[in-house]
Amino acid sequence: MHELRARWAALARRIDAATPADRDRTVDALRAFAILGVVLGHWLVTSLNTTEGGPATSSPLASMPWLAPLSWVLQTLAVFFLVGGRVGALGYASARAAGVSYGQWIGRRLGRLFRPVAAVLVVWTLAAGALLASGVEYGTVRGLVKLVLSPMWFLLVFAGLTALTPLVARLSPLWPLAVVAVVDVWRFALGGPAWIGWANVVAGWLVPYTLGAAWARGAFARRTPAVLLLAGGAVGTAALVLGCGYPASMVGVPGAAVSNLNPPTLAAVAFGLAQCALALLVRGPLARVMRRPMAWAGAALVNLSAMTVFLWHQSAMMSVTALGLLGGVDLPGLHTVPDSLAWMGARLLWLPVFSAALLVCWAAFRTFEQGGRKRRSAGTSRIVRTAGTAAPPVKAAARA
Repeated sequence: MHELRARWAALARRIDAATPADRDRTVDALRAFAILGVVLGHWLVTSLNTTEGGPATSSPLASMPWLAPLSWVLQTLAVFFLVGGRVGALGYASARAAGVSYGQWIGRRLGRLFRPVAAVLVVWTLAAGALLASGVEYGTVRGLVKLVLSPMWFLLVFAGLTALTPLVARLSPLWPLAVVAVVDVWRFALGGPAWIGWANVVAGWLVPYTLGAAWARGAFARRTPAVLLLAGGAVGTAALVLGCGYPASMVGVPGAAVSNLNPPTLAAVAFGLAQCALALLVRGPLARVMRRPMAWAGAALVNLSAMTVFLWHQSAMMSVTALGLLGGVDLPGLHTVPDSLAWMGARLLWLPVFSAALLVCWAAFRTFEQGGRKRRSAGTSRIVRTAGTAAPPVKAAARA
């Protein structure tokens, strides 16, 4: 254990020493927080139980709605889009200054985003075929594949907004916010068609993305705008939930009439604004924490494999669930219905096991995200370069 700690400390010092002095490490820390929040949220509020004879998806939020505040902490996608807007705006501006074409810039951005997706699609296509060939019911296989692929919707939205960066980088967040408000009024107050809500998939996430671009332009150099944004977002969310009947949960709940996330509602967007404002306000303390080599190394390493972690975390959970069935006994917190605090307590005990399974997936598939580079000599510089640049030098931004 002492040797392992010493090796980790040595790696942390190398990463810290290789990091440019002008790097805004808080951007990487916020991105790591956002990804890990989504992973932990899925592991805690998504359950595969076997009470009906086959795997069925359920959520503790359905039977214990008072756990809704859990979703306020773990629904962190708005922070991810906030960081994406900042990095995208700065990266594109620097690439233009370096003479890099839009096609080159977006090709590199999307290549890094979608290389690891190809590995998931190939593996699960083969796995689904093998399950069907072995006699597993189509409905069961479909449910498993859906559980793996459904979180990928956000990658498509993020890729689309990234591609639109030259057009939306200077767009005020008020415009997409207004679109979300109009769509919700049309849907819920005027009896409009449900399908119109899907316009909010773009408009809703464009709000934090353009907020991040405004951050890149220096809009939050002082604390006052972020404080006002926090107050407005928090008050707006409370008013919409308490006075307008929006769900308190910021994630989808099976069986609920309305989901705040699928598609995004005005309540989810208002909550996201408050969450982004809070992220902007903690930059000072977070920057001090990130000056510690070991803390910074952890954030940098998560960023290096962010997409791998995100894409394989559901597979890791399902693998543990499937292996647990080999014993012939339904294990608490793994195969049982999530309808009590006892289930939540048992579920917490499974999180280290899910993490170990995810570590195996990471070891097997991380090279797809990192472009197949395995040379140890390039390891530290690769970590620093891939983690994301808040204020990149022109040449580094052109490469990114």
